[in-house]
Amino acid sequence: MDILVTNNPLVQAQYQSDVKVEYTDTNLLGVLTKVRDLIHKGHRLLTHPLSGSVKPNETLYKSVLITEAKDGTDAQSVTIIEECIITAQKFPPKNLPEQYKHDMQVVDLSLIHTALQK
Repeated sequence: MDILVTNNPLVQAQYQSDVKVEYTDTNLLGVLTKVRDLIHKGHRLLTHPLSGSVKPNETLYKSVLITEAKDGTDAQSVTIIEECIITAQKFPPKNLPEQYKHDMQVVDLSLIHTALQK
């Protein structure tokens, strides 16, 4: 069973019985950092951390699928997650109105749903 790292409560509710969900109450950069730490422990990326056409500063929610198995440090996964963290740091979060939070959760849910269907 794969691991789904997310800060999106909709994703947690939808997929907690299908995959191992590691929910973290943090921002986008916090999710990316948690994924990076897991990759350094031997997990491998299964979805790109900045998938979709949503800029890092235009969303509060992110879900990333990684392997449950630890196969040693995967250089490609390390490179991708480090580049994603650098990119996210270049785009400081905008102050987005509360009314958009649910919409952002739905977009993230849709992106990870598509990935999980493959």
